[in-house]
Order: sequence, then structure tokens, then C-alpha cells
Amino acid sequence: MDLVVIQPLKGRHCAECRQGPLTMHLLEFNAPVCLDCADLAHLVFLPRGSAALTRRAREASSLWAVVVHFNRRRRRYERQGLLVEEAALARAESACLADADARARRRERDAVRRAAEDVRFTVALTAEILRLFPGCPPARAEDIAAHASVRGSGRVGRTAAGRSLARAAVTAAVRASVRHLDTDYDTLLMAGVARQEARARVAAVIEGVLASWLGPAER
Repeated sequence: MDLVVIQPLKGRHCAECRQGPLTMHLLEFNAPVCLDCADLAHLVFLPRGSAALTRRAREASSLWAVVVHFNRRRRRYERQGLLVEEAALARAESACLADADARARRRERDAVRRAAEDVRFTVALTAEILRLFPGCPPARAEDIAAHASVRGSGRVGRTAAGRSLARAAVTAAVRASVRHLDTDYDTLLMAGVARQEARARVAAVIEGVLASWLGPAER
């Protein structure tokens, strides 16, 4: 189990030595303990950002801890980096410098591969949209597919169901496009209407557009 060190939102004091306010602390029996009292003060902070450096420093360090900070907007703790031994960090930095060019070339190859995969998937998603909704204008189907499949967006095209072109996921992507582009949904939200109420108000319009795009066998 990982050691977890917290960057607190508010200044807290160590339950043992009363030092504070603390920039980092552990929780022991729900009480903050400073790094000195926790025997972690000799570790150095490595911010997140470089996956290779983080992995190598963690592997080289006999003692390390995950540093987290509470995100109030998302209401969850998020990783900020690691505390590692200084010598381990130095070795990791040297290793990363030694193969920096090779890793850069690998990133370039991976980027090209991912771009090609994204193009193939967007084409496949467009085709599936037009199969399910043959009345949908082809350019609109392309726009829906491109929007739904943006890598890292968390949209329906990036879900497991979306990647497998499941009917429900494809329909959800089309429905979302209609909701935002063919109804007053966004205007209602900006006017302060609650999301569920706004969806209820535009539901009939959405169903009408979808019905007009369905093939004769689907109507």
C-alpha cells in the first residue's frame, strides 16, 4: 500500500511536535503528522509531469510516497507528484537524459500511430451513424463522429461501447449533437433552467429530428 502525503488546503499543525502551518503532512489516526516526525523529511518532491522520470525515480528509491491535493471542484484527491530519495531522483534524471532522443522518437511514432487509429475510427463511426440514420446529412455525420471521438475528451466515442460501435453509444452521440445544435437546450441552460428540466423541454424536438433521419425500416 502506498504511503500518501497530503498538501493541505488550509494550514495545519503537526499532532506530535506542533510545528506548522504544514505544507505537507501524513494522516495518522486522522491526525496530521509533519514529514520530520514521519521520518520522511529527507525525501525530495518530484512534481508530476514526466512519466519516465517518475517511474524511474520510484523504482530507484527504497522509500517513496505519493503526494496528493484535494480538488474542491471535482471533490476528490488528485496526485501532484512523489516524494523520493534525492539520490534516486539524480539517477533517474541521468537515465532520462541518456535516452531522451530515443524516447522522443518513440513518442513521435506513437503519436503517428494514434492519429491513424483515430482517423480509421472516425471513418467507421461516420459509416455507422449513416447506417443507423441514413437521413442524416453526411457532413453532419462526419462532424458528429469527429466530435464524439476526440481522444481524451471522455465523450461517448471514447468509451468502450463507443469504440465497439455499439448501437446505444452511436445513438447517444447523435442525440447529443441534435440536443445542442437543433434545439434551444443550450439557451435554456444559460437562462438558468435545470439540466433535467431543459432536457425534458427539448425531448420532443430531438425525437422528431431522429425520426426524420431513420431509415424506413426503423420508423
